[in-house]
Amino acid sequence: MPDNREGRDKQAHDEENRQRMRAILEELERGDETEPPVEERDLDVLEEELETVEFPATGLEVVEAVGYHEVETPEGSYDVAELVPSTEEETFDSPAAVRMRVQRPTVAAAMKRVVEATGTLDDAGVWGSQREAYERTFRELKAIDAVDDDEGIGVMADWIVERIEEKGKLPGSRDVRRQAAKYCRQNGYEVRNDEWLGV
Repeated sequence: MPDNREGRDKQAHDEENRQRMRAILEELERGDETEPPVEERDLDVLEEELETVEFPATGLEVVEAVGYHEVETPEGSYDVAELVPSTEEETFDSPAAVRMRVQRPTVAAAMKRVVEATGTLDDAGVWGSQREAYERTFRELKAIDAVDDDEGIGVMADWIVERIEEKGKLPGSRDVRRQAAKYCRQNGYEVRNDEWLGV
């Protein structure tokens, strides 16, 4: 490349593109982190303890093997048994899958309640896109600063469990998002139409 103004401009432009791409990749690696991170050493120790478990493993097998293990966050400590559903229906492919679940304890605890409540249904289980939608709704509630102490996550978990018990089926993911948006608005947080909760 010639050392002239055009060459220098191209080099600067290419460097800006590389920096932008690095920032995008870093953001993708972090995913939708909305909770303070669980200590890495806690997660490493958990994975070591899970070496005694044969995978794929059910939630029940994971809880029986390492349910006592504590993970620490700036918001408090949790036993794995508080975060992983004690059911045969919930399965994990690897220790890394368990690690992924417990690194968002507030969301994991809410999903545990929902998954365990589905045990009363004929067609038990929260799978696929519906599960992803529930989890994303909980993560969005976690990210809202105006809603203190993750109260919204507990309220929504209660609402879902009540619907399961009253109607004998899982509420649709749109209904869950709509209810979460209603809760946010009632508590002074504006939900825009272009946001996940803005259904």
